[in-house]
Amino acid sequence: MGKRWCDIRYLLLLAVIPFIYIQMRLFTTQSQYADRLAVAVEAENHCTSQTRLLIDQISTQQGRIVALEEESMRRDQECRQLRALVQDLQRKGLKKLISNVQVPVAAVVVMACNRADYLERTIKSILKYQKSVASKFPVFISQDGSDPNVKNMALSFDQLTYMQHLDYEPVQTDRPGELIAYYKIARHYKWALDQLFYKHNFSRVIILEDDMEIAPDFFAYFEAGAVLLDNDKSIMAISSWNDNGQKQFVQDPYALYRSDFFPGLGWMLAKSTWDELSPKWPKAYPSGHWCCLVLIKEHAFDDDDVLSSMAEFVSGYIGSSLGQFFKQYLEPIKLNDVQVDWMSMDLSYLSEDKYVKYLAKMVKDAKPVYGADVVLKAYNIDGDVRIQYKDQIYFELIARQFGIFEEWKDGIPRASYKGVVVFRYQTPRRVFLVGPDSLQQLGIGDT
Repeated sequence: MGKRWCDIRYLLLLAVIPFIYIQMRLFTTQSQYADRLAVAVEAENHCTSQTRLLIDQISTQQGRIVALEEESMRRDQECRQLRALVQDLQRKGLKKLISNVQVPVAAVVVMACNRADYLERTIKSILKYQKSVASKFPVFISQDGSDPNVKNMALSFDQLTYMQHLDYEPVQTDRPGELIAYYKIARHYKWALDQLFYKHNFSRVIILEDDMEIAPDFFAYFEAGAVLLDNDKSIMAISSWNDNGQKQFVQDPYALYRSDFFPGLGWMLAKSTWDELSPKWPKAYPSGHWCCLVLIKEHAFDDDDVLSSMAEFVSGYIGSSLGQFFKQYLEPIKLNDVQVDWMSMDLSYLSEDKYVKYLAKMVKDAKPVYGADVVLKAYNIDGDVRIQYKDQIYFELIARQFGIFEEWKDGIPRASYKGVVVFRYQTPRRVFLVGPDSLQQLGIGDT
């Protein structure tokens, strides 16, 4: 009996072991399926969340699209209204007013250093006539150095733009005895013109000094001169200065002449010319008058006879030149007081091909004067006269007798064109000082 019971227990044990194994496998399988189910549920929840997010974003975008469509419709409506308004303004005659908006004719730059009192007078003289043409001629002050009075003076005027050139580089002169100031001035000019032409992108620049005042027709003169400068590539610059513009030598505020000698005061330069000059700009004022040596092109244009636009102040002699020639040549300069409408005048006779014929006729018609006492003879003759000089020494002798500039640079006298110097002597009659080759250059031969 006992043995049989043991066999039964052994059989039960054998039956339990597979059962337990099967249960364990079932449990393990159920756990794996439960984990997979949990992952699937989590993935489903994530997908549901993403789907809802996308639905929200689509709804938002649809709202924005609707808003943009409404905004587009509003802007289209505004554009139609503006077009209707412009058409209405044009019908009322304002089209001309709108079309008058234009690029500047030229920037006006005043070169300054350390003379605040002079600068103030110059600025006031410019602004007196610039107000009505401010958009055509914006004004700049370019200061060389850091004089506080000059800077404060310039900044006190809202109508202009202030620029400051700070140059701390030591100056090494090429020759003993040369003034350092000439090197400083040359650097300042190059810097200022580079700024205006290349940084501010002006097509033309008018250069003034801080001891000058302008005449009523200054801006009209340069606006008309800009047309000449653009159309005639033989013109290097337009100048409003006449070296022989002293009151005893001028009569006609409408007379203009060409000159081979660059006067260097109150002049306008085009960007195309500066493109040539800038890389070759001299390091200094050579031998007292740098502008004589920067003639890259053939001619400079000179406003002669009662110079039509500007003159130096009678007190403008305290500068780097230390007052050279001031009492004799600069103090008596005649500042034009006539408002000339230059834009309405035909200045085509000043083009290179026409001007030679124009001057040749005047010289040919002038009565020759020879011998001693040419001043007295010229004064007693009715009409224009011409006096021929054979060389520099003879020219200086005649110039000294009349009182005009005797200076001679690079083989030509001041204010000359093909060797001819024109001025009036106390009356409307013109005096032509004619060089040894002038008649041939003018194509009229000896007469």
